[in-house]
Amino acid sequence: MNIFPDIRGPIAAATNDLVDFLVVDYGDAFEAFSNVLLQALLFIERGLRALPPWAMILIIAAVALAASRKPLMAVGAAAGLWFIGALGMWDQAMQTLAIILVSVCFCILVGLPLGVLAASSRMFRRGLIPVLDLMQTIPSFVYLIPAAMLFGLGKVPAILATVIYALPPLIRLTDLGIREVDGEVVEASRAFGATRAQILTGVQIPLSLPTIMQGINQTTMLALSMVVIASMIGARGVGETVLLGLQRNDSGTGLVGGITIVILAVVIDRITQAYGRRLQRHRSAEA
Repeated sequence: MNIFPDIRGPIAAATNDLVDFLVVDYGDAFEAFSNVLLQALLFIERGLRALPPWAMILIIAAVALAASRKPLMAVGAAAGLWFIGALGMWDQAMQTLAIILVSVCFCILVGLPLGVLAASSRMFRRGLIPVLDLMQTIPSFVYLIPAAMLFGLGKVPAILATVIYALPPLIRLTDLGIREVDGEVVEASRAFGATRAQILTGVQIPLSLPTIMQGINQTTMLALSMVVIASMIGARGVGETVLLGLQRNDSGTGLVGGITIVILAVVIDRITQAYGRRLQRHRSAEA
């Protein structure tokens, strides 16, 4: 005796109909958006690959030094990038870095306003939290299907799947950081005649920057964790090297790609964490 109703078929059919409807009726809009995103990605990628490796290493070392004020961290970041080049993965690493930069920038453009809205509206936050929970619990492979259906194979659907997977932490921590700003500070600003926009831009966001930086850090790490999965739909870079190692049963190639991803993750994580700690110390000193 079957006690379960058949809902699999209707759900699958409705989803397929929705995708077909979007492709047929809004295909031109999706293509235009895809072209804009692809051009931005190619511009950044060409710039990164055109730079001599020594120049890129110096730039990253300078960024690490500026973020941490620790020469040892700058030396470590430079050594990590040098090791990537020694592995023969420089071009692939630059391709991956371009995808990460575009994905994280897209997440910031979308995540910060949504986090601000969630912090300012309890009703909006209540509606948004289940969506964020859904985005974080659905397996990342599932994102690839609609992205590939709407935008085809290549880098654009890989970026969009990465954005969906990596976006929730930034929204959550932006919301948390703004709501944790001392209410007395906000009331004092309001008493001096500051508008809501002035309070937001001059008080709440600056005081919540350390928490927001934690969100950007987590978003970046999640975006980097998607590079192998994104390579399955045509994204180039380090993820493709790991995927080739899996397909060819070549453990060495897979290990080289894995080491490159780890080094990129460590360098990016240390830089963003160091900058976040500097902001936290600055905030504590002002308090």
